[in-house]
Amino acid sequence: MRKRERENPCGICGHYHKYEEGEVCGVCGHRMPPGGEERPPFKQDSAFPSEILRDFLYLGSYDNASRSELLKTIGISHILNTVAACQNLYKNSFTYFVLQDDQNLRFDDAIGFIEQCEKIKARILVHCMSGKSRSAAVVIVYLMKAKGWRLAQSFQWVKERRPQINLSSGAQQQLVEYEQQLFGPSTTAAAAGATPFEQQPLVPAGTFPSLGFGFPKPPDSVPVPAFSQQSAPSIFDRTEGSNGPPTEFTFGASRPPTEMNTGNGTSMDSS
Repeated sequence: MRKRERENPCGICGHYHKYEEGEVCGVCGHRMPPGGEERPPFKQDSAFPSEILRDFLYLGSYDNASRSELLKTIGISHILNTVAACQNLYKNSFTYFVLQDDQNLRFDDAIGFIEQCEKIKARILVHCMSGKSRSAAVVIVYLMKAKGWRLAQSFQWVKERRPQINLSSGAQQQLVEYEQQLFGPSTTAAAAGATPFEQQPLVPAGTFPSLGFGFPKPPDSVPVPAFSQQSAPSIFDRTEGSNGPPTEFTFGASRPPTEMNTGNGTSMDSS
């Protein structure tokens, strides 16, 4: 086997070819557009999985899972396949786990496999066909279980790192039921008359207790301080009729000498 001429694969197709020089990929036929045009951002998303938890948990599509060289470059060694119809292409290179039920997501089985990867510090890719619904739901459930986050917070975390996720109605329902199983009925969404996926912002107030630095949230009924009370008069305020300086003393005048008298009128000296 000859040594690779490149260490990093193409950022679009994930294969090794001199894409900067316009060389056609010998695997998929990809070629960089003439003129050195920048690749559209969505092209990169189709080649690289989304990193959900740094150096550990990745979310992607079947297309991502089919790029073995790219996955090895990232350091992924385990793959969680949430669609049984998707073939496990590289059984000799990666450790696979497949969710066999196409109707219902076996969250506990998926979480168990992800936790095993965490214990051995292995990087894992969770994928479905498009990386938008089933695999996203599994990743959200893992965040709820491992981090203790509520559904809205976990959903927003994944949405920010993979904006194209689009949960099906069935996946949403299963997530709501799993949240109730972990934390009990949620009153936040019920009070607003909406699901956690419809709230704006996605994370309800008070979801991040760590951001409060341990201080309790003040109640809404805290009275507002009143500043209309009459203050004490200032020493610099003039009274009515006083247009000049006080008459009790004269500026610049020295104190007149006075004699110290005794009670019988006799003058007393210092001797």
